[in-house]
Formats: sequence, C-alpha cells, structure tokens
Amino acid sequence: MEQRISLVTLGVTDLARAKGFYSALGWRGTEVEETVFHQAGGLALVLWDRGKLAADCGLADAPAVGFGGIALAHNVRTDAEVDALLDAAARAGGTVTRPAAVNAIGFYSGVFTDPDGHPWEIAHNPGFTLAEDGSLILPDFDG
Repeated sequence: MEQRISLVTLGVTDLARAKGFYSALGWRGTEVEETVFHQAGGLALVLWDRGKLAADCGLADAPAVGFGGIALAHNVRTDAEVDALLDAAARAGGTVTRPAAVNAIGFYSGVFTDPDGHPWEIAHNPGFTLAEDGSLILPDFDG
C-alpha cells in the first residue's frame, strides 16, 4: 500500500446543513448523487449520509456520542489565522471545544467540531512548514 490518503469521507446526518457549514468556511464542493466532493490539495474531503457510509463500510450505524477516535487538522501560517478560523467555524454553526492557546507541546492551536461532531484542530506550528500551495512538509524528526 502506498503511503497516501485519497479520500476522507465524513458521515453527516443532514447533507444540506453540512454543505452549508463547509461553504461558510470557504470550501467549494460539487454535489453528485447526494454526495459532496471537495478537492483538498492531493486528496478529497467528502460529505455523505452517515447511515449510507456505515452500510458501505459493512458497519452498523450507532448514534454519535463523544469522541469517535479521529480528528482532522488544518495547519495555518499564523496564530491570528487560528483565531479567525475558530471564530468563522463558530459563526457557521460549529462548536469550539478547545479555545486557541499554546498547547502542552508549545504551538498555538484550538479545536472546533462541525455540526455532526467531527473535530478539527486548527494549528499554527512553526515546526511544520507549509508550502505555497498549503501542503504540509513534516520536519526531519530524525535530524
């Protein structure tokens, strides 16, 4: 298996609400057969009905309660961008679950959940370089 991710699909309970939320944050998607596709650099973020996604995965759908074991992250270039994105998420209907602050390992970040409870960390970590196109370049952890 090549070391890459092609799609991240978020199960949502109300596609129109989810599409509106991400649109309010500046994401531009295309809806095809009750599925919304967003190009996100070299991968796609997909919004799809939660029950259909569970069935497609061969799993039973259970009510979303608490943390599901996955968090998405969006790195930005400044602390001010962290604050602005958390504010935008709250205005769009998300919930800020961890206000922005310098975290235990020394960089500035905060977390919001989208209307379906999917957590997003918004972070400014000067140790993680962002290329011109926004793609993340990990540091040399061995060096």
